[in-house]
Amino acid sequence: MALREIISSGNELAAHAAKDAGCKFFGGYPITPSSEIMHELSELLPAEGGTCIQMEDEIAGVACAIGASMSGVRAMTATSGPGISLKAENLGLAQMAEVPLVVVNVMRGGPSTGLPTRVSQGDVAQAKNPSHGDYKSITLCAGNLAECYTETVRAFNLADRFMQPVFVLLDETLGHMHGKAMIPSEEEVEAGIKPRAEFTGDPAEYKPYGVGQDEPAILNPMFKGYRYHFTGLHHNATGFPTEEIETCRKLIERLFNKVEAHQEEIDLYEEYMLDDAELLIIAYGSVSLAAKEAIRHLRAAGIKAGLFRPITLWPSPAERIKHWTDKIQKVLCVELNIGQYRDEIQRASGRLDIDGLFKVNGRALSPYEIVEKVKGM
Repeated sequence: MALREIISSGNELAAHAAKDAGCKFFGGYPITPSSEIMHELSELLPAEGGTCIQMEDEIAGVACAIGASMSGVRAMTATSGPGISLKAENLGLAQMAEVPLVVVNVMRGGPSTGLPTRVSQGDVAQAKNPSHGDYKSITLCAGNLAECYTETVRAFNLADRFMQPVFVLLDETLGHMHGKAMIPSEEEVEAGIKPRAEFTGDPAEYKPYGVGQDEPAILNPMFKGYRYHFTGLHHNATGFPTEEIETCRKLIERLFNKVEAHQEEIDLYEEYMLDDAELLIIAYGSVSLAAKEAIRHLRAAGIKAGLFRPITLWPSPAERIKHWTDKIQKVLCVELNIGQYRDEIQRASGRLDIDGLFKVNGRALSPYEIVEKVKGM
């Protein structure tokens, strides 16, 4: 892999990733701690023939991004937890109508206005089901500066592959962290872009939702002569609303199956010093950086700890989680919330004895705190 060195912040790296991945439209609204993404794209996109627009609020920001995506271009919005709450209804529309979109959430303290300038991982459960109804969310979580770039690129490719919104979780620490990152070259990123599937046959035979039960819809770009109905209602193969029993059942099952049947394309995780580990730490996002430092201190003290870090949070890498929780008796989940991902670890592992180290006051977890917790175990 050809790498280039860049000194930047996490938010700015996410913006550069969007530009390099072929994003041509950004719609959003300023909100701490994500605003730098829009600031950067306001310069990057027009220079590439794209558009960056600040709308009157978060709702309009996601709505115009969905509209841009329907025209066939790669589109993105970015926000923090309160903005996701406002965008939720339109995100549900994009799930139902199968419109690809990248949504970057730079997490801060909540609920409500919470702690706007402080770090949190309180939006993990929200990312699994940001809108009401049944569907299978795809959520990626960067754990370092380089992944603020690479996971945003991956999100665009997954959004087009599965025809739905894909979430990228950063957090305030990563978003505002400034340092060196080694990222792929622009040429390599461009080579990895795969165009959305398009129907090229007789327009009279075009049925965008008439696909296999493990396949995403094929939505041709607007204005190219292929007609379909766009709706948030349950719909048939051409997109027109229906309440026919079997059609409704198959539609919702397909929204699940198109992701679940191809999870191997989505799963990504890191395993750090696990080969001989006698204690398993599970952490993600910026907390994993502190966990790695803690593990080095613990091993120097004779405690064999290792890290499992999910990079794809949803759908969770449940089989791999179970593999390690079956193998290692002592398990500690470290999060900047009150156990939102520990619930998933308990589900995946079938164990209810997963220990936790949680922090919700807007301050980062230190390696020292993790070391002390492990020693107490």
